[in-house]
Amino acid sequence: MKNIFKLMAVVAVASLAFTSCNCFKKMAKNQDEVKVTCTPEVLTLNNGKVEVDITVNFPVKYYNKKAVLKVTPVMVFEGGMVEGTTHYFQGSKVDENYTVIDKKTGGEYTQHVEFPYDARMAQSELKLLVEVKCPKGKCKEFTLVNTNTGAIPTKEEQAILAAGGAEADALKAAFAYPLAKGVNTLQADLDYADAMANTANNYKNVTTVVTKADILYAINSSYVSKKAANTEDLQAFKENVIATQSNDRASQKLYVNGYASPDGPEKFNDKLSSARSKSGHKAAEKLLKETGMGLDAASYGEDWEGFKELVAASDIEDKDLILQVLSRYDSSTQREAEIKNMSAVFSALKKEILPKLRRAQLINSTDIKGKTDAEMAALINSGRLDELTNEELLYMAESVLEDCKAKVAVLEYAAKKYNDARAYNNLGVVLAQLGENAQSLAAFEKASQLGLNNNELNNNLALANLANGNVAKAQQYAAAASAETKSLIAAAQGSYSAAASTLKGYNAAIASTLNNDLAAAKKAIAAEATAEADYLRAVIASKEGDLETAKAQLKSAVAKDAALAAKAVKDVNLANLFASGFKL
Repeated sequence: MKNIFKLMAVVAVASLAFTSCNCFKKMAKNQDEVKVTCTPEVLTLNNGKVEVDITVNFPVKYYNKKAVLKVTPVMVFEGGMVEGTTHYFQGSKVDENYTVIDKKTGGEYTQHVEFPYDARMAQSELKLLVEVKCPKGKCKEFTLVNTNTGAIPTKEEQAILAAGGAEADALKAAFAYPLAKGVNTLQADLDYADAMANTANNYKNVTTVVTKADILYAINSSYVSKKAANTEDLQAFKENVIATQSNDRASQKLYVNGYASPDGPEKFNDKLSSARSKSGHKAAEKLLKETGMGLDAASYGEDWEGFKELVAASDIEDKDLILQVLSRYDSSTQREAEIKNMSAVFSALKKEILPKLRRAQLINSTDIKGKTDAEMAALINSGRLDELTNEELLYMAESVLEDCKAKVAVLEYAAKKYNDARAYNNLGVVLAQLGENAQSLAAFEKASQLGLNNNELNNNLALANLANGNVAKAQQYAAAASAETKSLIAAAQGSYSAAASTLKGYNAAIASTLNNDLAAAKKAIAAEATAEADYLRAVIASKEGDLETAKAQLKSAVAKDAALAAKAVKDVNLANLFASGFKL
């Protein structure tokens, strides 16, 4: 609480300097009883705004019945000044529609003022501009009063005020009455990027490629005819095996599996598939002799899975009915009986499907190992991004690269080349980590436009809007957001107690500090060794009055991140530390 209106005493002095405003001469009496309070005493950033309640208490027998005061709250900072809502006070005999202060009873008035936050306000002053006039006297226009000296503007100063601009603002600031210094911007230190998440990529360092070719048999036969052993499919299979042998990243495994078509007795077909496995293996060894590769052999009896695949891919009438039979019965005998009952259908099956299942199938399962992390990093460093696939680019940005600027370059390339929503989402995360909040939000919005719709993006959109000060917009994503994101939205709205109970680590410490629970804040970052954690420990220690710890922690923070030095000298939370004579 302050005796403002030191400024009122000043006004009285000023009124003596220009008799045209003689309605203020009597207001000097009982001047020390005029009080002004500012709540909070240390201004605080909340939800993109700086809010304050200014309360003025006028004593009895103080206010001149014919006087008018014009009081304007202003935020003054280097390079500018922002004016808040003006309020007017009048005596009981003034014919205006302002707040009346009765001389007989005095009065109290509270004004709520909001300023949209400007980063320059971190080092600022909340002041009151005071202007006076006497509507029924000769002073009919508001006249600015220097609340520090009692002087009214000289002719030269009046000319400056009339011209407007930066010089006029500076003069007004010099005339204004100081109420509070600085803005606690700790809320802006909430790390929204830390809660953001990438969309997973589909990168695999080892991919498996499977090629197949069939040796076909006559019904009930396991004999491999010369024609069956020399088909184009088998020759192509052989050529693929030979070509793959020259790939030092490839590892091939060859198999021969014998099958029987699912018609006839099941036991007979089991033996038949085994015989086909053996004869097929012998024919495959001959085919692939020059490769020097061995083949594993196995038999699988009746090939119901192959039957199902071929029917599903066919144009056979009533194929859906056939597939229903397969799903309804597990017994081979029941399946065969039901299908044979559909005589017209079974005729088509005997012609189009069953002959293809009388086979020994050659299978080449090849594991192809992709580029190593080092190889992909070398391509990125040399600018040869076009030699990497989309999945490789996404993988490298998420799991290998450490430099955020390198990640941005890779993801921007992937996003533009492949127009991939995942790349835009992941780009948004990295941009947020770099503090490029507007660009980060734009990247997330692009991912949404491309159709990405998952929990990660929903949370990221909420968090990016918070980082850009769009708290109301962030709230639109809250319903489907994670508990962590909901808590960060609550913290951005000033609900620190609720947020601190859910958040962890650095963000929990921020919320607890703003909730004035310094013990909980210290506990939340006890295990963290980042520059930001050291800086916050300095703030906490400064609030506790432990300036030695504050000094040590701030020095540690600046050693890890030199940019924090400039922030510290403007931080109202560290004002007492620097006031003690501490220097970085």
